Amino acid sequence: MATREDAEAKAERTFLSVGYAPVKAEEYASNRKLRPVLLSCIEESGLSESAEKTRSELVVRVATKYPDNALRHRRDFLKDYLASGKIKKDQFDASLAYLENIGDQPIDWKAFEAEHGVGVEVSPEQISAAVAEELGTVRDRLVAERYHYNAKPLLPKIKAQLKFADGAAIKQELDKQIEAILGPKQEADNVKLDKKAKKKEKKPIAVVSNGEASLGGDQPAASAAPAPVANGDSSAPEANPYAFLPDPQDNHKVLTTVSFSDERGQWHLSNSREKLAEHLKATGGKVITRFPPEPNGYLHIGHAKAMFVDFGYAENVGGECILRFDDTNPEAEKQEYIDHIEDIVGWMGYKPSKVTHSAHYFQQLYEYAVKLIETGNAFVDHQTAEEVKLYREERRPSPWRNRPVQESLKLFEDMRAGLIDEGKACLRMKMDHKNENYNMFDLVAYRIKFMPHPITGEAWCIYPTYDYTHCLVDAIENITHSLCTLEFESRRASYYWLLHVLGTYKPLVWEYARLGITYNVLSKRKLKKLVTEGHVSGWDDPRLLTLAGLRRRGARPQAIKNMCREIGITRNETEIPLHKLDYHIRADLDTAAERVLAVLKPLKLVLTNLPEDYSHTVEAKLFPSNPDSGTYPVPLSRVVYIEETDFKEADPDKALKAPGRPGEKKEKFFGMAPGKECVLKYAGLVMCTGLRKEGDKLVEVHGEFQPLKAGQKLPKGVLSWVGQATPGREPPRFEARLYDRLFNTASVADTGEDWLEDLNPKSLITVEGAMATPRLAAAAVGDKFQLERLGFFCVDPDSMPGKLVINRTCTLKADYNKEGDQSKER
Repeated sequence: MATREDAEAKAERTFLSVGYAPVKAEEYASNRKLRPVLLSCIEESGLSESAEKTRSELVVRVATKYPDNALRHRRDFLKDYLASGKIKKDQFDASLAYLENIGDQPIDWKAFEAEHGVGVEVSPEQISAAVAEELGTVRDRLVAERYHYNAKPLLPKIKAQLKFADGAAIKQELDKQIEAILGPKQEADNVKLDKKAKKKEKKPIAVVSNGEASLGGDQPAASAAPAPVANGDSSAPEANPYAFLPDPQDNHKVLTTVSFSDERGQWHLSNSREKLAEHLKATGGKVITRFPPEPNGYLHIGHAKAMFVDFGYAENVGGECILRFDDTNPEAEKQEYIDHIEDIVGWMGYKPSKVTHSAHYFQQLYEYAVKLIETGNAFVDHQTAEEVKLYREERRPSPWRNRPVQESLKLFEDMRAGLIDEGKACLRMKMDHKNENYNMFDLVAYRIKFMPHPITGEAWCIYPTYDYTHCLVDAIENITHSLCTLEFESRRASYYWLLHVLGTYKPLVWEYARLGITYNVLSKRKLKKLVTEGHVSGWDDPRLLTLAGLRRRGARPQAIKNMCREIGITRNETEIPLHKLDYHIRADLDTAAERVLAVLKPLKLVLTNLPEDYSHTVEAKLFPSNPDSGTYPVPLSRVVYIEETDFKEADPDKALKAPGRPGEKKEKFFGMAPGKECVLKYAGLVMCTGLRKEGDKLVEVHGEFQPLKAGQKLPKGVLSWVGQATPGREPPRFEARLYDRLFNTASVADTGEDWLEDLNPKSLITVEGAMATPRLAAAAVGDKFQLERLGFFCVDPDSMPGKLVINRTCTLKADYNKEGDQSKER
């Protein structure tokens, strides 16, 4: 009797004889499950010692991907097409997917050959002509950008013209013709492609503003975060966050595997060549993505990352992105939210190729539902929501799961006509009620809601669910890449199941990690609770990380994009520290926000050596680090105002001379004190000569003023100040709103159901009576400034004639504790 060792040794000799490497031959022979299947495939295909290496590799793929008896037509395919070389390597996966979709039906091999181009030879001349035609459409840009131009998006367009051409040959010809146009690469063509040189090179921080990079300048003392890169700059491969996404022409490959608990086994789903060809013809091979928010609240910074992915990828490859409202629940949707979303998408700088609503396809979705019922893939159910939940937990089928097709059709029409009350019936998809994946348990497709819709009005009283709608509208709109966050990964099976049973085109689905940020919440449920219960002033409260709140606070879109680019598009779930967002906001505003003098808590300073009627104008710099940036006038008089915190009755510096405890750190005080000299910024020197108090309250400080002299050595203390517009006339006043983090705990999720108790009572401090220069007093809503030594600020919409309100966007720098969280700002 032959032993197991004898069987393995014999199989290993066979595998070696047809060209498998010794290591692989030993591996295949020791695999008891694979060994007999692979031996059978080798025999069926007629492989011999003269077999090409590629053909041998493909036989292994058949054996591993499609076990014995999985494909009725496998023997004919192996013998007549694979072994003979009629099927090329790049046609292989689509061919097997085609055979799987056929199932047990008889196959028309002539149709199979026509579908996969068997015997079709695309000449080098045809490839050359197609490449030249596509290059002609981008020649000007190619010549301008040279080898930094991303030619990859041209490949699917050329492939769409030459359906059966070899992809490698197209790529080779494209490279050849590009070199013929541009000539050999020059030194400048390789500058951004040299990763090692880029890492060694030390440059000032690159700050991006409205898509233009500015190097150097008056940089704030912020965290050492990587330099932001302009959105859409793909000239450096390492800077392209979308490089992992495949081309639309690859959507004929297996997109997902759906596992069933019954005799259906596994489905390896992909697009047929015919479906993909229809799709490519409709799109011209162009990438089409969609940004699909639900209009049931305001967008937050997590949606900004989704926009960066959806719009950014399309822009990066010359494609299109659709703004699509997933509006399938009229109970939660409002026109207010629809208007807001369109406004915010525009504010972020994105231009949708078109704006659509799932509601636009309600009739087509209804017809698909009828088709589902007719094909036995859906049924009308009468279980309550509680019963559905219980049955799903127990993996029991609905009592109505096997009701006759005609009965379900009649009931579904009654639902459509409004003849059945809410909650008394729904349409469910007949998927797999015993499946381990909870999202394959006969999901609800339609439910009854007697409520008007913002788009369709009262035309419908049944509404499709998200699980039913989203994938079908993706297919209808010819989306090439359906990009979503990781919580939707478990829905991938149901997404493709529905498209498969309806025979539609299937987009590529790819999930990425959503954005979480410390000291805040991004759950719409929690955001809505904060708003409706009055814990914040509204959806645009500057303490929230809604995009409306960030805009009102003073952040600019490019800062948000820069942060999204830095954190990248990965599948790793992480919570981003809040100070990283602050860093990018600060870095962006540093090049954009003009400087202005102001004081938040004014302390009167009388320059006693100046006349009562003294009036002078000082020219202050808009950007101190840039001498060519211009100036603005600041009135100087006998009475000026400084920050209350910039004065101490006793100079703490004198205490530094006293011996302290070992290791004790003492901070120097650069402000004003009796007998101490400081600089009034842009104006001159002032020596404190005295003070006046009323009881215990300090009322005013006295000092003597001296104008600045060229070459004069200045003290380290520099004070912000505001002077009277004219002698005796007080400076304009304003209200300053100083915002801090909304919660005390970094990870709000850790606080559980008591999360509202963790709200930071000091998240908003309002300062009344702050004093402004005339330039600040004349600012308009939305204007952004750096109040010198105080932080970045933005004029709030609550401002009105005679009342200026400004919000602190962020401080000039941040302090960090040992854990790296922001402990305090200053």
